[in-house]
Amino acid sequence: MADRVTAAVLIIGDEILSGRTQDTNLNFIAKYLGTYGVDLAEARVVGDIKEEIIAALNVLRARYDYVITTGGIGPTHDDITADCVAEAFGVQLYEHPEIIAMMQSRWQGELNAARRRMARIPEGGSLVKNAVQGPPGFQIGNVFVLAGVPMVMRGMMDDVVPRLRTGAVVIAKTVRVEGAGEGVIAEPLAGLAKANPDLSLGSYPFFGPEGYGSNLVVRGRDAARVEATVEALIAALADIGARSITRIEA
Repeated sequence: MADRVTAAVLIIGDEILSGRTQDTNLNFIAKYLGTYGVDLAEARVVGDIKEEIIAALNVLRARYDYVITTGGIGPTHDDITADCVAEAFGVQLYEHPEIIAMMQSRWQGELNAARRRMARIPEGGSLVKNAVQGPPGFQIGNVFVLAGVPMVMRGMMDDVVPRLRTGAVVIAKTVRVEGAGEGVIAEPLAGLAKANPDLSLGSYPFFGPEGYGSNLVVRGRDAARVEATVEALIAALADIGARSITRIEA
């Protein structure tokens, strides 16, 4: 689709893969981008391994309109995201004078080697503002390099979105079916999905003490098509004997 804008997220850090830290950034970024019509099309998690970060970044930046990385831009030895991004783009890192000045002001001029690591950005890059605390992130090409700390990353996203080419916002409507499992609703859902390849139709089952069923979600950019498909879905469910059908507008 001509108006589809895509993005990928590359989450960097051994602490995510080990389970020590639970990632919450992906969910936030997906919802944030969605409100501007940018589809999060892929997400990857890689450890603090230089070759793997570079390989993943090169694949994603070639495949999608934008890539957002989170994590690995702090002061410690395993914060290697800036190094990897620079190597992926074939450029050198340098200490950005604006970041140096900001850190000198914050730490009364005392900048050790660890802190100076956070001032490095690739040649040709531009800063991404950090409205919370600490040094900024940066952009180079279609890649945005952001902090891994959720509060800081969210502040940086406010400076990312104005730089993006936005698309038509996806409309989502839900049909909730109770007392019917996916084995029953699969056939009519598949038929509608085949007839509407430009829409996304998904089934999300639920189970609980009050019963079971599924939330059927229709997503697309054409409001009229989405509405017509929802009506067709409700009719198809009624035809197979489903009784408890509720429309939800999101």
